[in-house]
Amino acid sequence: MNNFSRRSFLKSTTAASTGLFLIPDFLTNAPNNRLNIAVIGVGGRGKANWDKVPMENIVAMCDVDDNRAANGYKMFPKARKFKDFRVMFDQMAKEIDAVIISTPDHTHFAATMIAMELGKHVYVEKPLAHNVWQLRTLKKAANYYKVISQMGNQGHTTNGIRLIKEWYDQGILGEVREVHAWHGKFNYGPGKYWTKPDRFPAPLHPIPDYLDWDLWLGPTKYRTFNSAYAPKSWRGFYDFGNGQLGDWSCHTLDGPFWALDLGMPHTVQATVPSPRTQHGFIADESVTHFYFGARGNKPPVSLKWYEGGEKPKIRPEWGIKEFDNSGMIMIGDKKTLITGGRPNNPRLLVSEEEWKDFQKNPPKKTIPRVQEEGPVYEWLDAIKDNSLPGSHFGYAAELTEMAIVGVLAQRFAAKIEYDAEKMKITNRPDIDAFIKEPTREGWSFGENL
Repeated sequence: MNNFSRRSFLKSTTAASTGLFLIPDFLTNAPNNRLNIAVIGVGGRGKANWDKVPMENIVAMCDVDDNRAANGYKMFPKARKFKDFRVMFDQMAKEIDAVIISTPDHTHFAATMIAMELGKHVYVEKPLAHNVWQLRTLKKAANYYKVISQMGNQGHTTNGIRLIKEWYDQGILGEVREVHAWHGKFNYGPGKYWTKPDRFPAPLHPIPDYLDWDLWLGPTKYRTFNSAYAPKSWRGFYDFGNGQLGDWSCHTLDGPFWALDLGMPHTVQATVPSPRTQHGFIADESVTHFYFGARGNKPPVSLKWYEGGEKPKIRPEWGIKEFDNSGMIMIGDKKTLITGGRPNNPRLLVSEEEWKDFQKNPPKKTIPRVQEEGPVYEWLDAIKDNSLPGSHFGYAAELTEMAIVGVLAQRFAAKIEYDAEKMKITNRPDIDAFIKEPTREGWSFGENL
């Protein structure tokens, strides 16, 4: 099974099961089977993504921050440069085959929706979008416009996440009714991943001359600039990002979501000792409790997400003294499984002797492996094979929706009753309003899909 063709498997099973319509002869612009790629978001995660496409042809680069984009611009002097991706698509649509989008969460949807409406294949950083309506619309659009889509959660391409699912599917863990996942304390500071403004509301700072602040805001309501928002620490502000849970759950919860077929929670309750709801900023710590109903013959599941330093209590039978900074535990009635913050290296919490025996005689590998682990490579292969990568929007939108329902509970320190079929929070109409957020004029897309 290790050498089984992932491409052949995806063509014969994944595409059929998701209703993908295969698209012949779509590489009309790129010579020698090279893709013409546009990059939206050049610095930061953008570089980490476009750096994986040396054999393709980058024809356009778009960024609102000249400083962050400078090195990328130097590396591709022939690529046309833009600040506004709407202008880029208007001028270059016929020259582009595929788009890599690595912008803050609040602009994912607009860039991705335009690209798909133009028939461009899309790769989008995680989390896929900023609200539930956007996720549902992107999932629908990927199928309607028949494009190859991928969300960039690296762990979904690894051997480790396949082991998690195989071990569960083959009964190693038994029935799993309980999952715990955690991520460590926030490390606040200027220029770091998380930054607090000096005070709330955030004071006015001068806009740097290298940043187009209005375009950076995109669809979100206008506010004055503060250096805590951009370029790196926007995730802490719910108007722009989805906090720690939105950022890391696509890694840490991907394994149990896939293996247990969790779907959507019916209830989420967040315990937040010191919320900053009125300021729209992340709390220093919280515990978010998801409740999932039975799925077929799978029992209900309780899933707890801890962030800001708190972790689950260690049980004597696990045989461990402490947890790493981040991780996940799936507790079965036969065995318990643990991973780090990403699902790369799962192991069973058993004695060393039993673990060695298990490794010598592992369960059968039934899920095809990605030949070169990494979501960008997998997406490029899928485009050229006209197949679907593992974290296509049909899957990624659901994984992200689960997380964002939890993010809403965190944001408002609330208990949420969620009707996934109707896409509605039934007990809190004030929070339900955030299922689909308003957008500024000139930034509304996908309304008629």
